[in-house]
This record gives sequence, structure tokens and C-alpha cells, in this order.
Amino acid sequence: MDVAGFTSQYGYVAVALGTFVEGEAALLMAGFAAWRGHLDLSLVIMVAMAATFAADFAHYYAGRRYGTALLRKCPSLQVRAERVHRLMHRHHLSLILAMRFLYGLRSAGLIVLGTSGVPMHRFIILNLASVIVWTLGVALIGYFFGGATYRLLANMDSYQLWAVTGSCVILSVIWILFRRRQSAGVRK
Repeated sequence: MDVAGFTSQYGYVAVALGTFVEGEAALLMAGFAAWRGHLDLSLVIMVAMAATFAADFAHYYAGRRYGTALLRKCPSLQVRAERVHRLMHRHHLSLILAMRFLYGLRSAGLIVLGTSGVPMHRFIILNLASVIVWTLGVALIGYFFGGATYRLLANMDSYQLWAVTGSCVILSVIWILFRRRQSAGVRK
């Protein structure tokens, strides 16, 4: 089975699992696969919305049900929990809407939201709005930006492609080192 056939057969399952676990990377790739014609963009968006909402609700519910005990067992979450609680007191509604977009705080933040006493119906409504905006945005970026990137790379000579690849690798390493340094500063 070739990549196109595999993507067509298992692509929606991969979208569901990918967005449930990680999110951005899986949805960007699914948007690109839709641009290539291997997946249907509207189905990608619907599957991603459902899986993303389910993941968010699972984190929120875990926080609501097991949050206090979980925070005691995971000291790294405790630091993030304190930060989210401070934000929660000042920006209750906007924080729920923005939680999907806060990279690095998303899972912990949703668990802490569950411990904060936010009513379930309020969380469901606000999180659903956030999931819709996030899913549409990321899927469409994958669709349009992936298509533009594909057209650009298809017109490059091999040495240009190596230069772009090398630049991406160097920038990725710099970004990883920067993130490690930032997270080391947070732990101190």
C-alpha cells in the first residue's frame, strides 16, 4: 500500500488520535493531506473538532474528579496550576476561551480548570467555541500553507532544497535549545 492509499484509509483515525494527543502537528499534516486530495477537509475539521473537544473534556473532567490528588502527586503540574489559578481569578472567561491556544499550559491548564469550580456547562460552551476557532484555524493553515510550501518546494533545485532543509534544521535546534533554557529557568 502506498502513502496515499494508507492516508486515505487510515487518515481520519490518525487525525482523531493525533488531535486527541498532540493537536497542532497532526492537524497541520491532515490539512496538507486534504490539500493533496487524500482526505476531505470538512471531514478532517469535524473529526479534529470532536477529538479535540473530547481530549479537552477528559482533562477538565480529570481535574474535576481527581485534580487535587493528581496535583499532589505531580509537582511539575503544581507550578503550572498555581499560575493558572492566578490567571483564573483575573480573567475567568477569556482564560477558558484561550486555554486551547496556550501551548505548554493546555493539558495542565484544563486539569486546573477542573479543580477551580468552573461549572461544567460553562466550560463546555466556552471550550466548544475555542475548539471550533482553533480547529478551523490550524486545519486551514495546513491546507493553504502546506499547499503553498509544496508548490514552492516543487520548483526548487536540489541545492536550494538542501539549503532550505539545513536552515529549518538549524532554526529547529535553536528553538529547542531556547525552549530548554526557558523551561530550566522556570524550574529554578
